[in-house]
Amino acid sequence: MKIRTRLIATLAVVGALQACGSGEEPAAPAPAPDPVAATAAEHAHDTPAPTPLAVAEPAVPVLEQTLAYGESGKSNLVGFLAMPADAAEPLPGIIVIHEWWGLNDNIKAMTRRLAGEGYVVLAVDLYGGATATTPDAAQALMTAVVEDPEAAGLNLRQAYDYLDKYAFAPRIASVGWCFGGGWSLQAAWLLPDALDATVMYYGQVMTDRNRLAAVDVPLLGFFGGLDASIPVRDVQAFRATLQALSKNAEVLIYPRADHAFANPSGGNYDEEAANDSWEKTLAFLSRHLKLATPTQQ
Repeated sequence: MKIRTRLIATLAVVGALQACGSGEEPAAPAPAPDPVAATAAEHAHDTPAPTPLAVAEPAVPVLEQTLAYGESGKSNLVGFLAMPADAAEPLPGIIVIHEWWGLNDNIKAMTRRLAGEGYVVLAVDLYGGATATTPDAAQALMTAVVEDPEAAGLNLRQAYDYLDKYAFAPRIASVGWCFGGGWSLQAAWLLPDALDATVMYYGQVMTDRNRLAAVDVPLLGFFGGLDASIPVRDVQAFRATLQALSKNAEVLIYPRADHAFANPSGGNYDEEAANDSWEKTLAFLSRHLKLATPTQQ
């Protein structure tokens, strides 16, 4: 199956930097950066404590519930669903993928905010019901997912199927931040014939041309110029490869912003970059998800 083949391929190294050397022996490739260690370094002094900005109310009242959207080999997959309270017809869907802290109150608040813009939004749980309150705990949870990417990919496939088959969403996008930003990109790669749009905030990028050639989904990415965990040179290579492949993609770098600039519960929150990226996210999602149906034209 195509999705299984791609999931297994996530175990491969995305790329390696070539080390400088001299003499007749070829230079040995430098090891690929460890995404878990890099993310842990960025969040070493953070906590996931909610702040007033992190729990901003949605634009309209929403209905919400905790529900099982699929199953893993061990238990049900339980996520958080929200939609406008006055929804009278099937709405476009969004898969929300949490940061490295897990599906906590901050992510549920973002889910409500997106729902308030006119979507049925399902926040998935890639951590099997666990959330982290310390960097060490988050690092352990993220490591477990990195070591079993096939399970995470199948998790996202079941989230898509839920929105498609049970919520009757006519179009579906993925949105993720940090750890979830990288998995939002993976979702676009794993489900190129299913997803209608992808938004990634400062998630791990891929620069392999063959892998990016398979990404056939409108993509919007946001990155911080000061983010040491995802160097600007890698983001630029990611953007250049997408452009060379003529992909429908926009990759933006905020020069003075750092990793997790859109998370008001962290120490790197940048109000200007956060507000600008949020407005661009809403416009992008509306453009690709809220297409007029024949009865509306």
